[in-house]
Amino acid sequence: MSQAGTLILIMTIAVLAPLLAHGISRRLPVPLVIFEIGLGILVGPDVLGWAGDGAVIDALADLGLAMLIFLAGYEIEFDKIRGATLKRSAAAWLVSLAAGLGLATLLSGFDRGVFIGTALTSTALGVVLPMLRDAGDLRSRFGSVMSAVGAVGEFGPIIAIALLLSGRSWGESTALLAAFALLTAGAVWWAMRPRPPWFAKVIAATLHSSGQFAVRLVVLLLAVMLGLSQALGLDTLLGAFAAGMLARLVLHGAAPESAGSVVERVEAMGFGFLVPVFYVVTGIEFDLDALLSGGRALLLLPGFLLLFLLVRGLPVYALAPPDLGTRDRRALALFASTALPLVVAITTIGVDEGSLHTDEAAALVGAAMLSVLLFPSAGLRLRGERAARRDVAKEPESW
Repeated sequence: MSQAGTLILIMTIAVLAPLLAHGISRRLPVPLVIFEIGLGILVGPDVLGWAGDGAVIDALADLGLAMLIFLAGYEIEFDKIRGATLKRSAAAWLVSLAAGLGLATLLSGFDRGVFIGTALTSTALGVVLPMLRDAGDLRSRFGSVMSAVGAVGEFGPIIAIALLLSGRSWGESTALLAAFALLTAGAVWWAMRPRPPWFAKVIAATLHSSGQFAVRLVVLLLAVMLGLSQALGLDTLLGAFAAGMLARLVLHGAAPESAGSVVERVEAMGFGFLVPVFYVVTGIEFDLDALLSGGRALLLLPGFLLLFLLVRGLPVYALAPPDLGTRDRRALALFASTALPLVVAITTIGVDEGSLHTDEAAALVGAAMLSVLLFPSAGLRLRGERAARRDVAKEPESW
């Protein structure tokens, strides 16, 4: 099929997926992403063989992943996650990294273990936050803690990718990261400076016109940070996450009354087009044959799913803020163990470099897909329908 035909097929799936999710959610809550990936697998080369590939489709999928990470970065509210909550989240991730690298190296050797162990430490913040938002739980105390845990679980593996999976020496990778950090710090300083009065006026004046100044500025920030990370030889996901944080600082600092409307337009562009393309293409490129043709991959899949809980969820449960109850700590561990976008990115790097076997990559991505299907739904059930209404945001307790 031509690239144009494949794009039409992808967008058809993007339209069908929410209809299916809405219809089935009355009986069983299934995340939208599962339908997008599942239908992608169905039309992919290992089943119906309808969908093709090509440079345009791959570029759109890469933009979709960047937009997903960008929106995750934008959702972070630093005034709610700093202090003890952030320290606990960082400590939990460092424990996860040590455990993931240790277990994966023990099971698969160092070369493959680095990729597998890093993937096990990720949290799909871009998947989890929309679910919490839809459940009315994003602005609660639980939502604030989950934002901190998810931010570290998203940002930490991206840093690990730059340090461990770049193929460069530690010294060179650290120097490049330091250069990126300095440039990002300069961008943060610029973003936090008071904007002149005309800035907010232009945002408000063009918000409902074809000008869309603020939306174009946000896209420019994303493009600049993606370009900066690429120019330094770092993973572009690092630039996407930083761009999301910068966009929040700029909009909420210069035009707080318009920030909500601006991000709604950016989300429409992301969740309405680019992000579904990424997930559907993930399904199309999923190596189903490698997963089903041999017993090893099928044995690895539940093992990886269990490792997501042990490596990522257990440290989060143990180091969760003490003001959270047992049920909330369990729910937090389940949400933190939900992984997918970075797992796809890391396994793609591993396969391309010849460090990961295709069956291992398929099993790891398959386990991540199951984590999206199972863990958030179980976490929401643990939280309960009334949790969001009675949970009041409080200052985090001291470390």
